[in-house]
Amino acid sequence: MPGPIIDAGERVTLRAVEREDAEFVQTCATHPRVRFSLGIDSHQTKAEVRERIENDTENEGTRGFLVCLDEEGAAAGDPDEEETTPVGAVHARAVDRERAWLGYWLDPDYHGEGYAGEAVELVVDAVFRSHPVHGISAGAYGFNEASRGLLESLGFTQEARLRNAWYVDGAYRDGVQYGLLRREWES
Repeated sequence: MPGPIIDAGERVTLRAVEREDAEFVQTCATHPRVRFSLGIDSHQTKAEVRERIENDTENEGTRGFLVCLDEEGAAAGDPDEEETTPVGAVHARAVDRERAWLGYWLDPDYHGEGYAGEAVELVVDAVFRSHPVHGISAGAYGFNEASRGLLESLGFTQEARLRNAWYVDGAYRDGVQYGLLRREWES
């Protein structure tokens, strides 16, 4: 069950990722429509996901958030199951360095609703507000127009295209790297 509220927008709430969220993360991140866009070639067990959640929680350079849709009046601390619905995750790694790395995904049942854009915007703002990073990087596959459009809508600039960089789902795929500098975000 998602933990306490970290930040909230108009429609989404960012909550702390708890160990008990491993099943949700594992189920969604390995869904074919999500796994393919993340480049995950193998199915991760709940134990592996729990271990990654624990490692991320202990790592000072990583900030992970569960993207939730909260009912009106949902508890700010640990909500009841009917008060919040987890729909995805956003993480920022290397927030203790010059350039953080952003990653995100949503349950396919919630694609196309604008939840990812709102959640990513909240995290980008939080990273720049709370950490001395000079910029934030993110990547997307060349074919993932939705993810690329999300990054571009937030002001990210395409910095590189890595041709046939990853072998995913039986074919070589291009990767596109994006960057956003602090001064660009603040202006």
